[in-house]
Amino acid sequence: MTLYDYANYIYISSNKRERERERERERERERGMGEEAVKMTEEEAGRRLMPDNHDDHDDHFVLVHGISGGSWCWYKIRCLLENSGYKVSCIDLKASGIDPSQVDTILSFQDYNKPFMDLMSSLPDHHKVILVGHSAGGLSITEATHKFGEKIRLAIYLGATMLKTGFSTEQDVKDGVPDLSEFGDVYEVGFGLGTDQPPTSALVKKEFQRQIIYQMSPPEDATLAAMLLRPGPIKALVSAKFNAEDDMIDKVPRVYIKTVYDNVVKPDQQDAMIKRWPPSEVYVLKSDHSPFFSAPSLLFDLLVKSLHHASSMEPI
Repeated sequence: MTLYDYANYIYISSNKRERERERERERERERGMGEEAVKMTEEEAGRRLMPDNHDDHDDHFVLVHGISGGSWCWYKIRCLLENSGYKVSCIDLKASGIDPSQVDTILSFQDYNKPFMDLMSSLPDHHKVILVGHSAGGLSITEATHKFGEKIRLAIYLGATMLKTGFSTEQDVKDGVPDLSEFGDVYEVGFGLGTDQPPTSALVKKEFQRQIIYQMSPPEDATLAAMLLRPGPIKALVSAKFNAEDDMIDKVPRVYIKTVYDNVVKPDQQDAMIKRWPPSEVYVLKSDHSPFFSAPSLLFDLLVKSLHHASSMEPI
């Protein structure tokens, strides 16, 4: 499969998956991960992990959403981090969140990722940030490590596409492209270049969103997402390619947080990307594709743990 064929690839569908999968996952959440998450409330997590000098430390998290999402995805995590004294920036990429761009006009990854690159460019040279990229947001933070590695203290991939050079090979496509065909005809697609060309945008249909993306998340958050999700620029995403000759990329510490009940970036895909480009640490989160909704306290815990790990590796 070529990279350009990806837009057609995600358009392929097969039979619908039985609804029982969603019910079983919901029961599992209530029995297992849900109980664990309740034990550590947002407030408790904040107290336990809050550094003693939380009022004056300058750790700065930049949170980058995945395809179809927006800065709104991070509202729980932003609250937890800011209440613990961290600085947090959440951005909307092109045609995402409240960005006014029309999705079918976004045809290159550089255009799609420009708001994030503009933010990185605006940071002072001495200011280092902690990047967190979710899902396709992994491509965004990888581009940042290529272009602004000296400004990045740590890159955290959350159930994310982690490809050193982007979609440069067919193996990259296999490892980094979601295959939702098992669920049926799940996509609404847009043809910005005409119906005789591959789709330029896609959005998971509303009736499939909870089953695929939010099966362990509170219904309130799944409902919020259904109101705010926008079609994503798939043609732009598959055009993401980065310079293999860049030495800075391997100087930026990386952490991968696996989402083990992920229906979008499957666990075997996550494992394949980790094996091909090993990060310094791998953590495991028993969540769906959207842990910022389904396991916010546990995710907060791992973000701070990742930061502490990176700090321990820095020269004194």
